Amino acid sequence: MPQELTPQQLEEDSHWWFASRTRALLTVLDRCVPGRTLDVLDVGCGAGNMIHHLSRYGKVVGIDNNPIPLKIAHERGYDARLASAEDMPFEDESFALVTALDVIEHCEEDSRILRECRRVCTPGGLVAVTVPAFQWLWSNNDVINDHKRRYSASELGAKLSEAGLAPKRMTYNNFFIFPLAAPLIIARRRTEQEPELATPSTNEEAYQVEMEPASPPVNAMLTGVGWLEAAVLRFASFPFGTSIICIAQKESRAVTL
Repeated sequence: MPQELTPQQLEEDSHWWFASRTRALLTVLDRCVPGRTLDVLDVGCGAGNMIHHLSRYGKVVGIDNNPIPLKIAHERGYDARLASAEDMPFEDESFALVTALDVIEHCEEDSRILRECRRVCTPGGLVAVTVPAFQWLWSNNDVINDHKRRYSASELGAKLSEAGLAPKRMTYNNFFIFPLAAPLIIARRRTEQEPELATPSTNEEAYQVEMEPASPPVNAMLTGVGWLEAAVLRFASFPFGTSIICIAQKESRAVTL
């Protein structure tokens, strides 16, 4: 009998933000990933929601430094291990695809994590990274999510290059909602009435902040916008948005650690 999903697990599958990010990322990856029998590593896997989606590319291993979501990942039957992204317990060149999805913005030493991603990636392999965009969009939501920074595409590209990873596809995401979301965040921040997309959880067993729920009509509308963006991403990249997706390739040159 299938395990009953918790509200947070259901949220990861149905909330417009998660659904849109997943759809956009898979659209980009489908055009970059060379095969479907790869060894894949999901860094910061949480409860394993993306392990399910990434399994379309091959055998997936996940790591996370929080045992609470890992317990759920194990109950789902995923290969998820307790480990630090800054010191991964894998041999060099173990994975053809490495993902770090909304991970490095939480870490003081983001470059160190990118170097670790490169180390465990096979020559010519791919590293997929997603991050929040534009430091000037910093808000209370970043504080709640324990972010250290936001990025521009050029900043992320420079960090990847310094780590020995050559960006092959870089695009912003949430492009269509950006003209409304950005001014709203700035205006309400100035009046101390900032809109919150996430709230701290009072549940000691929670493994992430809880996304602010949208009404069913709004959630459906924004999910539809996500479908539209994913369709466009099949043949074009966006020049701005609230987040960034980058697919980089491991270069052969040595990198000083």
